[in-house]
Amino acid sequence: MSLTETSDSSPARAGRGLHWAWWVAVATFVALLGAAGFRSVPGVMMDPLHQEFGWSHGTIGMAVAINMVLFGTTAPFAAALMDRYGVRRILAMALLLIAAGTAASTLMTASWQLLLTWGVMVGIGTGSISMGLVATISTRWFVKRRGLVTGILTAGSATGQLIFLPLIAMIAESSGWRTATMVVAGAALAVVIPVILVIRDRPADVGLLPYGHTGPAPQAPPAAGFRSAFDGLVIGMRNRTFWLLAGSFAICGMTTNGLIATHFIPAAGDHGMPTTVAASLLATIGIFDIAGTVLSGWLTDRISPRVLLVIYYIGRGISLVLLPSLLSPHAEPSTWVFIIFYGLDWVATVPPTIALCREEFGERAPVVFGWVFASHQIGAAVAAAGAGWIRDMQGSYSTAFYIAAGLCVVAAGLCAAITARSASKLPESGLSETGLSE
Repeated sequence: MSLTETSDSSPARAGRGLHWAWWVAVATFVALLGAAGFRSVPGVMMDPLHQEFGWSHGTIGMAVAINMVLFGTTAPFAAALMDRYGVRRILAMALLLIAAGTAASTLMTASWQLLLTWGVMVGIGTGSISMGLVATISTRWFVKRRGLVTGILTAGSATGQLIFLPLIAMIAESSGWRTATMVVAGAALAVVIPVILVIRDRPADVGLLPYGHTGPAPQAPPAAGFRSAFDGLVIGMRNRTFWLLAGSFAICGMTTNGLIATHFIPAAGDHGMPTTVAASLLATIGIFDIAGTVLSGWLTDRISPRVLLVIYYIGRGISLVLLPSLLSPHAEPSTWVFIIFYGLDWVATVPPTIALCREEFGERAPVVFGWVFASHQIGAAVAAAGAGWIRDMQGSYSTAFYIAAGLCVVAAGLCAAITARSASKLPESGLSETGLSE
């Protein structure tokens, strides 16, 4: 089936060009790209805010921490609200909240206002445009090519950071942080336009079936708002697969956002590497992350997601064991091998993790995955603090890298323990393992 094919000849729009699901995927990618860029901006603002207001890096870092926690914990509730009020409406409101929070921050005079704007408002806004949205769009709009679409949408996070950070840093340096902040607010408002024009809640809204779907039209489960989020958590907590996925994904967060994204630059500095060189290497990880995530999505359509996750985590563990010996004052060829591999592996775990959620939980997958994603962010927060504590105690990050490597082996074991379950055995309306009707 080509991209121009519809799923069935019955819908009125069948055979009239590109399936609307692909337009929805494009608009979603733009929203995810923007959200990732918006969320990463506070790091660029740290020094300018410190210089102008005298706020400590700890205070500014607290805003980043609040942002990170809300980014993770908002996801399941956002997915539930999308069920009740619609994807387009929630996405537009989230983007408006981001725009309001960033614009309001230009009027700050006290540090608590930073916590409210960049921490709470932007955290909730970007958390509503995260991996829960990826699961929602790929589950509702695609049957065929789900893995590939999941990979492409996930890659939007890395792409957004790559596009926004250099641009915002340049604007902040040349025109001040307030100008850079208003650029972010304007970008958030601009993204609202494709969201309103293109996004629809379900294929039935445009007279279509999901891309690649055959048979009767799937029935949407009844929406229950926040109750759906809590129901998703209850269903997950009663399910063995949920705990295995949440545990492995928490380790994923520890070994990416928590450890490498936060501590790679100072760890490289401990070995005499200049900050500019280390920062360039970290940015390169983001470049290869795009290719790795799209490739992982493609592979998820063809290879068991359990096998992929085991391979990803074992490979990540090996690279972390070797990292202390690879760091030096210069970017040696061996260091580049680590950077390239870690980039390809960075969020390659997302497409197969979402696929396993979909197999196990059917239509409830977006909400349940929202809680799995929350575990990822909690794991990242633990590693960010824990690795720093180890560095303070021992004067080196080596132990932190070795512990993370061991945890990757644990994650591989958790994924290997997931029992195979055919998605074809689950009705489209979704019947969880707990027996609760969708």
